[in-house]
Amino acid sequence: MSRFSQSCLFGAIAAGFMLAVAPAGAQDAFDLDGLIEAARAEPPITIYAVTGKIVETAEAFTAKYDVQAEGRKVNEADQVELLIRESQSGNVVGDVSVAADVAAIAAQLAPFDIVESWVPGDIAPNIAPEWSDPLVLVNDPHVFTYNTEVNASCPVTNIWQLTEPDYARKVAMLDPLVKPNYADWFSQMEMHYDDAIAQAYESHFGTPLETNERSATAAWVRAYAENQPLLGDSSSVAEAIGAPGQDDPFFGITSVAKYRDNAASDFKLGLCTGMEPFIGWLYPGPGVIASGTDSPNAARLFIHYLLTEEGIGPQAVDGKISTNSDIALPSDEPSGISDHFDDLMTFSMATAEADFDARQDWQDFWRLHYSR
Repeated sequence: MSRFSQSCLFGAIAAGFMLAVAPAGAQDAFDLDGLIEAARAEPPITIYAVTGKIVETAEAFTAKYDVQAEGRKVNEADQVELLIRESQSGNVVGDVSVAADVAAIAAQLAPFDIVESWVPGDIAPNIAPEWSDPLVLVNDPHVFTYNTEVNASCPVTNIWQLTEPDYARKVAMLDPLVKPNYADWFSQMEMHYDDAIAQAYESHFGTPLETNERSATAAWVRAYAENQPLLGDSSSVAEAIGAPGQDDPFFGITSVAKYRDNAASDFKLGLCTGMEPFIGWLYPGPGVIASGTDSPNAARLFIHYLLTEEGIGPQAVDGKISTNSDIALPSDEPSGISDHFDDLMTFSMATAEADFDARQDWQDFWRLHYSR
């Protein structure tokens, strides 16, 4: 079985760092009706999430349960900063955090009981252990992508091609200095997939990798950075790759959520299948509750809602993969990623704190070689 198989996605990584959780037995005795009743007696809740769709999700939640909720789009790093400040001040505004910075949760929030993780007992059997503590709601695929208007098929078969002169200044991606989850991607590659990176080198060049760097991953990151990819935000990256009418579009890596622009803006984004050693990577989106919330039952009810097909639906259409194994991606999800789970690199939550410790080093390494 491939090391990037679907079993890796749903069942192969040991659970890592611990967050505060409900008392033993509390999840086994789950009572949804009782939770709804208790939630209705509590103050309204606010949910921080990286997607703007959280606004409509909160509105749908309120309509369904008669429990007031407001969704606010807040990026990963700002969520962590807000949770820390609100905890320190004793004035919790964000009751639920969705898809905040995974490594920062492990290093800055969990050790100080700023957040807690809770898994509803009726859904817990459907969630693999590695996504349960802390609870991960979804995994967000970031995939290598090409322009289908110019290329009949993916022009890249191996990540080491992206270090060659043909792809100098021709690859678009998010900036690891702005989006630290990309620095964490490097960290995860080195810790868990370094042999695969070395094997991909030999497959592409025909000889074993010889390097003065500490790892095959470091050798790849250095050469890739020295090729100076175009760095931007998610919208500009997707446009550089997929905007129609280009003669010489960028290759790149972006979230499958951007594939919705194929319909909305006539973009030509195509999933680059068959690349060695993987076609992209899965970034986990935790769902945690502020420990000081005045509405713990409403917060838990919202977590439960996001683990249902109805609650995660607005994100599932963008290719976000629920950790509830009963929920499949919609058949009309535009990227087609559901047919290629086997080829995705999976993040290990067990080393999230180590990713945080290594983050600055990777960012410095990137900065040094990108500027050359």
